[in-house]
Amino acid sequence: MSSDVMTTNSEETSLVVEVQILKYGRVQSFDLNNLTLQKGDRVLVESEQGVSFGVVCTEPRPTSASQKPSRKVIRVANGQDVERFGRNAEMEREVYAFCYMRIMERSLPMCLVSVECLFDEHKTMVYFTAEGRVDFRELVKDLVQKFRTRIEMRQIGVRHQAKMVGGLGTCGRHLCCTSFLNGFAPVSIKMAKEQNLSLNPSKISGMCGRLMCCLAYEFDHYEKAKKDLPKVGKKVNTAYGMAKVIRQNIFRERLTVLLESGEEKEISYEEIVREQAPQKDNNNP
Repeated sequence: MSSDVMTTNSEETSLVVEVQILKYGRVQSFDLNNLTLQKGDRVLVESEQGVSFGVVCTEPRPTSASQKPSRKVIRVANGQDVERFGRNAEMEREVYAFCYMRIMERSLPMCLVSVECLFDEHKTMVYFTAEGRVDFRELVKDLVQKFRTRIEMRQIGVRHQAKMVGGLGTCGRHLCCTSFLNGFAPVSIKMAKEQNLSLNPSKISGMCGRLMCCLAYEFDHYEKAKKDLPKVGKKVNTAYGMAKVIRQNIFRERLTVLLESGEEKEISYEEIVREQAPQKDNNNP
């Protein structure tokens, strides 16, 4: 009986490691795939582009089967893999410099973001941003003729540009999209309003020029906390008489109100006089 329980428990957990993909510095979780790894090991992992080169950042740790990453560590990198990674990095620098020069010479309305030579060297990806469609056929011909490899041009948005380039946010930390976000959730100006933030675009916009992703992190909490609160501008009956709500502080669970006497007062939620629903008279239906 006990052995069955142990088997069941072992099946419910898996070992994972955090690996930094060296191309962009992102750290992601990968299934250990029954390998023996330790922090600092260089490995090959499954990625969106096929195979990527990375470095193990943590010791293996257990996780539940429901949270098991879909991608795995393929194997430990050998000397040839390290040489290939260095060769690809040099190739990327050469392609970027040549491509940038050709874009300038041809006056193409596009902004070159990054170049990625896939680890197996079968294709080179060129990422760029542009306001609209760009005819880059002649540019691709130039690149193929120069480097004798398959070239794929990929137009990306400004959010993905920030994710690739990286940098520091206004908080002083590395950009969320570069460090841990796996996707971009919708962000609206309503999220800033609900959190009583300044609507100055320079204060709520990220490096990409779009609304900061972190505006969505606490939005659900604010929405839930404000659900039963009187809105700013609404008149309420308090222990000090009728008053108008002018500010909310959901963390301290207090409201700032303006009394009819003109006095501004901070009160707790308990000091709001809740109106009771009239009781139904059974004798007079």
